[in-house]
Amino acid sequence: MNAVEPFANAPVPTTSSMRRALRRARDGVALDRAEAAVLLQARGDDLSDLCGSAARVRDAGLAEAGRPGVVTYSRKVFIPLTRLCRDRCHYCTFVTVPGKLRRAGEGMFLSPDEVLDIARAGAAQGCKEALFTLGDRPEDRWPEAREWLDAHGYDDTLSYVRAMAVRVLEETGLLPHLNPGVLSWTDLQRLKPVAPSMGMMLETTAERLWSDPSGPHHGSPDKEPAVRLRVLEDAGRSSVPFTTGVLIGIGESFGERADALFEIRRVAREFRGVQEVIVQNFRAKPDTAMRGMPDAELEELAAAIAVARLVLGPSVRLQAPPNLVDGEYALMIGAGIDDWGGVSPLTPDHVNPERPWPHIDDLAARTAAAGFTLRERLTIYPEYVRRGEPWLDPRLLPHVAALADPETGLAREGVLPVGLPWQEPEEPQTGSGRTELFRTIDTDGRTGDRRADFEEVYGDWEVLRERVGNAVPERLPTGVRAALAVAADAPEKLTDDQALALFGAEGPALDALCAIADAVRRDTVGDTVTYCVTRNINFTNVCYTGCRFCAFAQRRTDADAYTLSLEQVAERAAQAWEVGATEVCMQGGIHPDLPGTAYFDIARAVKERVPGIHVHAFSPMEVVNGATRTGLSIRDWLQRAKESGLDSIPGTAAEILDDDVRWVLTKGKLPASAWVDVVTTAHELGIRSSSTMMYGHVDTPRHWLGHLRLLAEIQQRTGGFTEFVTLPFVHTNAPVYLAGVARPGPTARDNRAVVAMARLLLHPHIPNIQTSWVKLGADGAADMLRSGANDLGGTLMEETISRMAGSSYGSYKSVRDLEAIAEAAGRPARQRTTTYGEVPAERRAAALASDGHLPELLPVLD
Repeated sequence: MNAVEPFANAPVPTTSSMRRALRRARDGVALDRAEAAVLLQARGDDLSDLCGSAARVRDAGLAEAGRPGVVTYSRKVFIPLTRLCRDRCHYCTFVTVPGKLRRAGEGMFLSPDEVLDIARAGAAQGCKEALFTLGDRPEDRWPEAREWLDAHGYDDTLSYVRAMAVRVLEETGLLPHLNPGVLSWTDLQRLKPVAPSMGMMLETTAERLWSDPSGPHHGSPDKEPAVRLRVLEDAGRSSVPFTTGVLIGIGESFGERADALFEIRRVAREFRGVQEVIVQNFRAKPDTAMRGMPDAELEELAAAIAVARLVLGPSVRLQAPPNLVDGEYALMIGAGIDDWGGVSPLTPDHVNPERPWPHIDDLAARTAAAGFTLRERLTIYPEYVRRGEPWLDPRLLPHVAALADPETGLAREGVLPVGLPWQEPEEPQTGSGRTELFRTIDTDGRTGDRRADFEEVYGDWEVLRERVGNAVPERLPTGVRAALAVAADAPEKLTDDQALALFGAEGPALDALCAIADAVRRDTVGDTVTYCVTRNINFTNVCYTGCRFCAFAQRRTDADAYTLSLEQVAERAAQAWEVGATEVCMQGGIHPDLPGTAYFDIARAVKERVPGIHVHAFSPMEVVNGATRTGLSIRDWLQRAKESGLDSIPGTAAEILDDDVRWVLTKGKLPASAWVDVVTTAHELGIRSSSTMMYGHVDTPRHWLGHLRLLAEIQQRTGGFTEFVTLPFVHTNAPVYLAGVARPGPTARDNRAVVAMARLLLHPHIPNIQTSWVKLGADGAADMLRSGANDLGGTLMEETISRMAGSSYGSYKSVRDLEAIAEAAGRPARQRTTTYGEVPAERRAAALASDGHLPELLPVLD
């Protein structure tokens, strides 16, 4: 059977199955996928019954949202930035080829002047949304697109999208809604600061419509359902208000149509970022491969809308494009929509050019005839306007506030958009909040064990519990004795099964493993235990990323929130230098108000104050944040940071370099591939880094093995890692533990096994294995020194991240304290630099004189 003809033999639902499904819909019982597939086929009286149930759900949602009886729309202009695309969808008339554009006298892309002409005309007519629509990454297919971008100074199409969005914001005040197709997590970070909302139709989850040569999406890499679902998930992780939807009638079965709706529900439930769902009916176009396909009938569309409403629930906003319903407005409203989407008084629907938009006055009248009031909204829905951070970037807040009714979040009536500056804040970084937290965390503690927005900020906890709870405990391979023999003889030859067997070692086998690792350590780096005199400076704890393991992050309004000024950061670095430090380690939360250049300012401020100190700063997450906020590439941003004084970066934000684990641990942090990209790029620029692994939460030994194998592979390519740092999960105040998802940290056995296996699996590539006294205490750290570790990290002088999580081992250790830990393990100790070099005699003398920590009376600038 042809891939686009699935209904030829589609089973007709029985009367009893339809009756049962309709009854469950009336009773408000959650539908399963089979029942949804049955109801998608409702027609006639059955459809009326179905629509009645859906309308009741919709009405309840509007009442809960505070706008009962209101159907919304957005007044927009359509900006077709480029009609070139690397995909080949068989039903699309929007996309064209370079030759046709040339013959028509058109460019490969709209010029900036053309973009602004459309936007200005729209603003003059009261439009508030600029819908950027374009093909996916045309430069990957068309040399002409690549040449145009090069000639105009843009690295890629998305760079041009970002630039034009800023121009539209600044020169017209219209709010960009971006539809650039498939986006990576990093792409979403790049574009979020310039657009209040984005979108991409899921269309379908029917993989065969993409893989089969006769399918409508064959030859279109961006239409693979798994790829598009990943975009929806990444948008949710990035707190981007996102529009998606289904396209019905392109060859999918009713079961596949239902599956697409359930997948959208899954993403909406887990991340709460799906602001609207479009149910769009296929319309055949001339001059396309699918010109002979029948249009999706309007009753079929109504059934799809009603089922979408029942599946997605009352809180999701549901839309049907009004120019595709042939005047059947009442039918679609009755089926459960509460939005008509974007309607333009100026530009055509470039995707369906044969279908003109209805006049807004006529749309209002048709809506009123169905018993509803038509109200204008913005491209970002009212719910997300009112939520604010992290859904709305602070740089967009003035633009949105100028057009949003403060009471309802809908569009202000009678207001025309006016261009406003879009720029990084010009004010110097100032101090605020609980800036003494680094001292008082050990005396007064934290204000509460969790944030007030605990139930919302991290996504849906129940989804995570289900995901982790369904995991089957892995049975580790046996054969420990044979594996120990390989480890002792040639650890680099350990197979994965042998390594997994050793990760599970207990009792005498664990003792033997640790002894082998300790012997490898002795042969590799000798007996001397190293440590660094350093000061941690966490310059802000304001963060909205939503890491579920982190108890450090605070909202700006929380009692424990703080941000240091540049002067305070520099002063703390100077104090550290006075007591013998060779390094400051600086990291902070992803504060929405800090510009991407703030990191340069921080590094520069420290170097100007203390030229000789090593600046070890900015995790890969902070690097990505800085790069996306400035519009620079990762490479260019790191080069700028290096020129500003950055010497090396911490390899934190790694957690476990497996996205299946990462997406449980964090809602919005960078994926593993982005972490790898940052550290490898840094190494290529001569910026060295540490490497880390946080373990003991929802991970397994197989995850530890994959993580260590990846680090070893990177080190063989770049040689840029200075050390590997083991970070046992501190559970006490961690949200993921408080929600009942994670286990309470690693056991003592786990700690010994991880350190020993890190020594063996990273040998000989990463010679330095560091243990964390902050997380394990002095006795625990000494145990790790007997299990393969050779480094104790630093004096720290202040430490808030682990202490906020509930670590009970204090915020600093003196030089004598660290040397005592080494002595307890029967080993000598030596102070080192960040890169494991010799410490100048002057620094060593200063450290010994002060014992490496801040005296009580040393003033701390507040």
